[in-house]
Amino acid sequence: MLQVRPIHHNDLPALERLAVLSRGRLTTLPAHRDHLSSIISATQRALQNPAPDLAGNSYHFVLENTESKQIIGVAGIESAVGINCPFYSYRLSEVVHASAELQIHNRIPALHLCQDYAGSSRLCTFFIDPEYLNATTRQLLLKARLLFMGIHRSRFADRTVAELQGVLDNHQLSPFWECLGRHFFSMDISKAVFLVGINSKAFIASMMPQYPVYVPLLSPAAQAVLGQPRADMQPHMALLQAEHFCYRHYLDIFDAGPTLEVETNQIETIKRLTSILIKKITSTPIENPALPLCLLSTGELNDFRCILRRADPENLQLSLEEAECLGIAENDKIHYAML
Repeated sequence: MLQVRPIHHNDLPALERLAVLSRGRLTTLPAHRDHLSSIISATQRALQNPAPDLAGNSYHFVLENTESKQIIGVAGIESAVGINCPFYSYRLSEVVHASAELQIHNRIPALHLCQDYAGSSRLCTFFIDPEYLNATTRQLLLKARLLFMGIHRSRFADRTVAELQGVLDNHQLSPFWECLGRHFFSMDISKAVFLVGINSKAFIASMMPQYPVYVPLLSPAAQAVLGQPRADMQPHMALLQAEHFCYRHYLDIFDAGPTLEVETNQIETIKRLTSILIKKITSTPIENPALPLCLLSTGELNDFRCILRRADPENLQLSLEEAECLGIAENDKIHYAML
């Protein structure tokens, strides 16, 4: 059985393995033992704080096979970005150049370096071992975080954002970075991502262009990838869009991938969140393909557990294995959200 739970310190070796598998593509998952350990420590501090401020708190979760105890995925939430350190984006908007004398009026798209998302919560660090990546694991890991946000709504901001990795070419290079970022940073994108991942963010402000970047001056290849997700991130984007996340023309500063945003209370999983009592626990698994898929979770904060299974919300029954996984008994309360 697969479950999502908060990350613990004994998960560090598994987290290191996932960081290596991610090949440096995530700023929040660098292959750096001290930083990965700090991710776990930050999660535990936030979970043990009964009334944390939004600023500076992060929560990371693992996707675990309860039978083999193997950790096959990780995902996180930052309660509020851009408070303790900058959170940069490119905003894509138009600049007007006009001359009444020449009767010329041009609207030119341009990229503006900004911190417009400061104070927003952010979904981050989503990665699943490619060997186990499928529709079920993707749904469970992504939506379990949203369920946690709904259960602990006061710990998160009124707006939530999610950044998706941008397009890579056949040589695994970012056309946007090669056209723009490399000229200012004089390094590969992988090194820049790593430096940001280990909290070396101060260099961004001093090295990024401070003036608007006019899109027509970019190469055709760079222009073509603005706001486009990497091919393998399109299913992830579709799941977020089903949760009412939308693209508002904000881009990642490194690879120009899209940043999606949503009002937190409008997230579909949060809107569907409710609580019911367990009616019955049976000794054998209950399999009925006609029943709807539901996220089922129990436990507060560090005891949070979430599974995905088909269930009847009007007469919720669990197998003994599922009940033991969630740590509940008959007539206990459980949180659920129908997909």
